[in-house]
Amino acid sequence: MNRRLRFALLTAAAVLTACAGLNTVTSDVSSYGQWPAARKPGTYAFERLPSQQAHADDQAKLEDAARSALGKAGFTPAADGKNPDVIVQIGALVTRYAYTPWDDPFWWHGSYWHGRPWYGPRWGPGWGFGMSYAPTTQYEREVAVLLRDRASGQPLYESRASSEGNYSANAAVLAAMFEAALKDFPTPAISPRRVSVPVAQQ
Repeated sequence: MNRRLRFALLTAAAVLTACAGLNTVTSDVSSYGQWPAARKPGTYAFERLPSQQAHADDQAKLEDAARSALGKAGFTPAADGKNPDVIVQIGALVTRYAYTPWDDPFWWHGSYWHGRPWYGPRWGPGWGFGMSYAPTTQYEREVAVLLRDRASGQPLYESRASSEGNYSANAAVLAAMFEAALKDFPTPAISPRRVSVPVAQQ
């Protein structure tokens, strides 16, 4: 088995192990707004932008991932035919990157290698090690929540949570990130701050 293939297999195994053993997601959270001190969370309904309406199935899955976080924050879904107290808009962005160790600027113009020429050991500039690496996949994930007063349309609370790692975002990861985003509701708290939330095992 050549070195490139072996490294690729080891990297894939490490990623699968990380996903299987993932039990906590740590996110950077930033929250803003002025939720009235005497106001209770009340009922809610999701509102979809036109672009989200065009991908209704995907948006429905995202809303399902956010329901638990809204419930823990004290909100309940509005009954059919009833006006909600607040309108909830949500979104998510997952960006995938593939990189190698040589993407680091330190390596860009060469490194130092240890060779053993015929006249003895020597340190010098150049490309060393002669080992090739398979790209490593990295993901950046972000979720956003905006709560607006239904009657006036006034924004009351906005929160975002972002995280990164070598695993993508399934429903459980997104649910944990939505929970992190609303963890301190209705207080904006320090922004940004680190929030860790257990991941529900599927």
